[in-house]
Amino acid sequence: MFEADQMTLTLKGRQRGERYHFEGRTAQLPGIAFNSVMTPLSEEAAPAIPRGEQRGIGNGLYSIDIRMLDGLDGGNAGVMVLHDGQIRGGDACFDYLGCYSSANGKWKGEIVNHEHTPSHGERPVFGGHEVGIGFSGTYTDQGAVAEATALAGKRSIRFSAVLKKLAEC
Repeated sequence: MFEADQMTLTLKGRQRGERYHFEGRTAQLPGIAFNSVMTPLSEEAAPAIPRGEQRGIGNGLYSIDIRMLDGLDGGNAGVMVLHDGQIRGGDACFDYLGCYSSANGKWKGEIVNHEHTPSHGERPVFGGHEVGIGFSGTYTDQGAVAEATALAGKRSIRFSAVLKKLAEC
């Protein structure tokens, strides 16, 4: 969303019906306003959580950097919370809801990618579609990498993702 790699946002907000509306600013980019509308995700929409995982990927807040594969130009960045087999996350236009299993440095899972704010053609591959994504990869205490396949309409799209752990939870 912003060109700075790290910043601190100051937010104020309130609940209006089912949604939460926030406004804010950051000292690192004076004059730029931040507005967000957050909609709770339905737990029923999430895939089932695998049970019995031992010493898997650590619970926490992760940044995610996505790069398209197979000659497609583009990518995206956002945040994800990984917690006991559940994935919740998003970015300026999409939210992610899913599950994962992990053990012995390997992880795999599935995500549903949903457009919450029109991307205005900036990401036409996923825009307007609820996209199912399957992934697998490796992890360490600092983060994870994965390759994924998304099914957008009649297209199958591959991409890579790098997750960096920002905080424990």
